[in-house]
Amino acid sequence: CVVKGLLTSKPLQQKRRCFFQITESTKHNYRQNKKYTAAGSVSGSVQVCETTDCCVGYYRIINGTPKADILACDRIEKSCPDETCKAQTRINNQFLTCMCNTDLCNGNITWGKEQTSHPYSYFSVVFMKKAVKPLVGILLFMCFWIVVAQWRSCLKKKSKCANYQQEMHTGSDSLLVYVLQIVGRGHFATVFQGTYQGSVVAVKFLPAAYEHNFNTEKEIYELLLSKHTSIVNFLGAGRKPDDKSWFIVLQFAEYGSLHSFLSKQTTSWMFSLNLCQSLSQGLSYLHSDLLNLHKPPVAHRDLSSSNVLVKADGTCALCDFGCSTILRSCSEPYRRHNQNKNTKCIQLGTLHYMAPEILEGFVNLNESMFLMQGDVYALGLLLWEIWMCCYDLFEGGAAPQHLLPYELELGSNVTLESLMLYVSYMDKRPCIPEHWELLPQGAALRELLEDCWDSDSEARLTAHSVVERITSLQSSYSLHASSKHLRNATNITQKANVSYA
Repeated sequence: CVVKGLLTSKPLQQKRRCFFQITESTKHNYRQNKKYTAAGSVSGSVQVCETTDCCVGYYRIINGTPKADILACDRIEKSCPDETCKAQTRINNQFLTCMCNTDLCNGNITWGKEQTSHPYSYFSVVFMKKAVKPLVGILLFMCFWIVVAQWRSCLKKKSKCANYQQEMHTGSDSLLVYVLQIVGRGHFATVFQGTYQGSVVAVKFLPAAYEHNFNTEKEIYELLLSKHTSIVNFLGAGRKPDDKSWFIVLQFAEYGSLHSFLSKQTTSWMFSLNLCQSLSQGLSYLHSDLLNLHKPPVAHRDLSSSNVLVKADGTCALCDFGCSTILRSCSEPYRRHNQNKNTKCIQLGTLHYMAPEILEGFVNLNESMFLMQGDVYALGLLLWEIWMCCYDLFEGGAAPQHLLPYELELGSNVTLESLMLYVSYMDKRPCIPEHWELLPQGAALRELLEDCWDSDSEARLTAHSVVERITSLQSSYSLHASSKHLRNATNITQKANVSYA
């Protein structure tokens, strides 16, 4: 009775009210319209929020003046400490966004010159001109002495700077690995080239504090993944006795990461298809549930061109499973071990490849489909990345310079805010060259990419379906047909870098 009295005497919390407006320019985007309409009940120009206490506004800058494009309740709960809608410029000063926590606050945006001026003001330019030369001199002097100090340290401690041979243990067994040189660095790991039993290997070292990532990656590799040609071979793992760091010994990929490979060279049509097919086969295997092999489905959750390797035979192999998740158990130990262990990785993936639902925080960790379809979104971006470096798809064999997804549209320093605005709010994707429509396989390429990176995760293809589509491309469109059609097309743009439009 006491509890009941307390409940009935407490006043009901009033829900936030926000201005609601969807302009004609965005009404054609059904999914986008539906998302904001579902954020609360709408009556005329006012929306009563159901799931958040924040109002949001998106404004387009037209002739130097902000014009409201979308006004609504925010779709998910966020921190919005401001009582008024203070503008933040996004994407080449073409849009303004604001968020606030009082009723109808999104109808009036606070927009001053200080928020739209170019970050390099007149004072900054003058200061830079006067200060840059002495600063450069100081930096060069400091770098010189740092190099000298490191050289002297190496002379004193040769064992730390020279090649070394060390016995590293893996449970009851031991690995005698000869570590040679650094070949790569990641978010929290360093990869060395080494030798093991006369073969060249890659040795991945993780600091002692990253035991969670080590255990996750080791567990994934031990799910018989090394038996698939599109998963990098796992040779062993353990802990170094001296500094307690963790290590994983893997097959060495001669061409390095896919990102490094595409940055250095372009590919033919058939070579690009081999890359795409092996890549999609690896993800399909990762997502598959193989009861006979006791392998549950696994979501990679950090698929990017830096986490895909290119082997000597020109095929791809997936690697870096530190943030992966075992989605459904084939046995009780996996279910018990996997509970809640990867929740902190929900937005740890590479920013360029994050699906819209991950950027917005809508992923349900208890739903396998959400995480696997996030991988398929990233797979679509990787396919685009590979085909944009295929010289057979461009006039004169002049493929453009390799770029990460959205690097052309948003620049090299992509932020979470700018990517959310471009991918989720504007529902945009990387540019597909217009002249691909003239190719016999052009329509199939566009359809495959769009079906992978659809904003609706449930509408995306499965990884297995992607494999089938690429297999169909291999059998239907030969290199000869592709090249012949390119030579005969008269209205293709002459320079590949213009073809992005």
